[in-house]
Amino acid sequence: MPNLRDVRLRMRAVEQTLKVTRAMDLISTAKLRKGRRTLEDVEPYFTRIQKSVYDILNNVWKKTGAAALPDGENPLESKFFGRKNSKAPSRRAVVVVTSDKGLAGGYNANMFRAVSELAREIQNPILILIGNIGYRYFVNSPFLILENFSFQSKLPEVDDAKEIADYLIAQYSWGMFDEVFIVYTHMYSSVKLEPAVRHILPLSPDRMREELAHFEYEERADLQFEYLPSVEAVFAALVPLYIKGIIYGCLVEAYASEQSARMAAMSEASQSAEEMLESLRIRYNRERQAGITQEMTEIVSGSAALQS
Repeated sequence: MPNLRDVRLRMRAVEQTLKVTRAMDLISTAKLRKGRRTLEDVEPYFTRIQKSVYDILNNVWKKTGAAALPDGENPLESKFFGRKNSKAPSRRAVVVVTSDKGLAGGYNANMFRAVSELAREIQNPILILIGNIGYRYFVNSPFLILENFSFQSKLPEVDDAKEIADYLIAQYSWGMFDEVFIVYTHMYSSVKLEPAVRHILPLSPDRMREELAHFEYEERADLQFEYLPSVEAVFAALVPLYIKGIIYGCLVEAYASEQSARMAAMSEASQSAEEMLESLRIRYNRERQAGITQEMTEIVSGSAALQS
């Protein structure tokens, strides 16, 4: 019967889709556990780095004042503190962390919305993309794309963050842009994933103090530092490490958020497929029962006709 054959084909297609969604759900669950384990391991370390850099920067800020910070020959050293050529047009770099694969629910769509909102607020945005999905989306947008990084959906490593940090610092020192933002997905919990924006460069004690307020940080006013060989040399060595740590923390958190979003999406897809499959089974049984009833009726009618 054509109806039964059509229903069987639909059931087979849904069953195959259900196998895929269940497999992806299990894979995302395993990756999420690994990502959260890594995030829990690195978060205290890089939070400590952020606190230490704030203590050192705040100490210099209080002693010399923002206007009195040294202006070395290397423009990178002075730009760490927000110095820039007022005659040149102001440009902002936005580092966007997306995924290399889809099927993650609204994970990437939320990132696109957050980046578009940020781009409307700042002047002359330049995008530095991390992830193939972000590149496919923004390549058709009016925004200028400076670079695209892809790590093939693997768990980020420190070397990956160093590659991005070195590139940002090099472009920043050459004057390609005056400020650097990073947009990633912050994982409040396994069900609450929201885009977050961090202002990486230039360094600002006030902004860093606001970020540290989330970690219940109490400012230590009695700290005394001695800078050898100089303040400029200390920050020239320390800030790249700080930026690498911030980027690595963002990458790991974005990775864990991506796996959580994909796990939720695949779990919901599996549930929908199971409901659809159950509905098709009921329809198949009804069609089959109706066919059997019709055949029995034809047999009984034929038998009665032969006996009469």
